[in-house]
Amino acid sequence: MKKIIYLLFVLPGLLLAQESGGHMVIENVMLTVNPEHVSEFEAGMAAHNKKYHADEVYGARVYWISNGVNSGKYMWNMGPIPWAAFDSRPAQDGHDEDWNNNVIKYVEAESEVNYWRFHPDRSNFSSDFDLKNLLVFVVDVKRFRDMEFINAVEKVQKVYKEKRSDQIYGIYTNEMANMQGNDFAWVDFFDKSSWMGESDTFWQDYEAVHGEGSMAKFMKTIEATTDGERHELWVYREDLSGLSSRVVAATRQ
Repeated sequence: MKKIIYLLFVLPGLLLAQESGGHMVIENVMLTVNPEHVSEFEAGMAAHNKKYHADEVYGARVYWISNGVNSGKYMWNMGPIPWAAFDSRPAQDGHDEDWNNNVIKYVEAESEVNYWRFHPDRSNFSSDFDLKNLLVFVVDVKRFRDMEFINAVEKVQKVYKEKRSDQIYGIYTNEMANMQGNDFAWVDFFDKSSWMGESDTFWQDYEAVHGEGSMAKFMKTIEATTDGERHELWVYREDLSGLSSRVVAATRQ
C-alpha cells in the first residue's frame, strides 16, 4: 500500500522536477485584508518587510492582485531560496510577534500558502529589469499527464526563444499536491499596460516554428493534459516590500 500511495502522490511531482540538488523555491502567501483596516495593514506590512525581509536571502516582495476571484488580495512573496534556507528564516528579535500584531491582525481568517519551484532552465531572465506588472498564468494539470504537458510547454519555450527572445518570463511548478488547480505557473513580466493590448500573434508564431497545422495538435494536447487555467494580473507594491523592484538576471540563473 505504501508503494501505491507513493506512486499516486509523489511520483507526479518528481516527473516535473528536472533539476537535481538544492532547487530554488518561492513562498507565496495570499492575504485577504479586512477592508476597514487596509491602511493599518499596509503600514504594518511595509514596516515588517523593511525591518525583517530586506536582505537578499530572505527578502520579500508584495503584489496586489487586480482581477479575478482573488481581486483585491495581497500576495506576499519570499524567494527563490533553497528549502534548506527555510530552517533559518527570520524568527528572532520579535519577528513573529511583529507579524502577528501588525500584519495578521488586520487579515481575514482565510489565507493560502503555496511553495513554487522555480525552473531557471525553462525560464528567460536574460537581462536585468524592474518589476512592475505581472501576468500570472496558472494551470490545473491532470494527474499523471505531467510529462505530456511539460513537453507541450517546451514547444512554447521554443516559440518564445525564436520569436520573442526579449520577453522576460518565469516558469514554476507547485511543490505540494493540491485540489485548487495550482499546479503550473507561467509568469510574464511587463512594464506598460499597453503590452496587454498588443495583437496576439502566438498562433502564427507557433506554426512558423513548428510547422503548418501544429497549433491544432498543440491545442489537443493541452485539452488532454489540463483541466483549466486562469490569468491574474499582479501589480508590484514596492512601498510594501523589503526589496526594491530591481531583478538582477544573474540571480535567476
